[in-house]
Amino acid sequence: MDMIKISPKKITGQWVEGYALDFHTVSSKPSHYEYGHLQFDTKRTEIGEYLHRLKYKKDKSVIEDIVRTAADFVRSKSWPVDLVVSVPPSSNRSFQPVVVLAEQLAKVLNIEYCGNCVEKIKGTPQLKNVFDDNERKKLLSGAFQVDRLKIEGKSVLLFDDLYDSGATINEVFSELQKSGKAERVHTLTITMTRVHK
Repeated sequence: MDMIKISPKKITGQWVEGYALDFHTVSSKPSHYEYGHLQFDTKRTEIGEYLHRLKYKKDKSVIEDIVRTAADFVRSKSWPVDLVVSVPPSSNRSFQPVVVLAEQLAKVLNIEYCGNCVEKIKGTPQLKNVFDDNERKKLLSGAFQVDRLKIEGKSVLLFDDLYDSGATINEVFSELQKSGKAERVHTLTITMTRVHK
């Protein structure tokens, strides 16, 4: 098992405290065209490379190292956490990295994982193609439903694999607070993009 090098970055929001374990990429430069499509020479952070292998190459051998690194970080913060909740995936795939990582993280931390505490009840387009903040908020409004019986009074670790604009995780957080009545929420993502659109 490898120790993955990380350089945690603070994520600002209304939550108590939030972090990404590192940036996703170090640099990405156009390199050449292949079949009419521009290809990029992308250098990723160490954990960004692990996450890329899991998300886009379905390399499940990296799960244990990612989870152990995340668990070590959460323990170092001494956050009082009762429950791990993942941001619902943006697309329907048979293999959902965010769910697998959240489940495993809860297991290693020896706390409960709640897979159905937050559900996506409205379809939304891929937000990486939506650049206007207000448009993102509009698309996400009413997209998530929280099970108050499972969330009320709990200290929640809200987990996502990649933090981009923050629109989705902020919307889920807002529902955990308002309709879920969570006592407190901390957020953790594995990586974050450098440029927040």
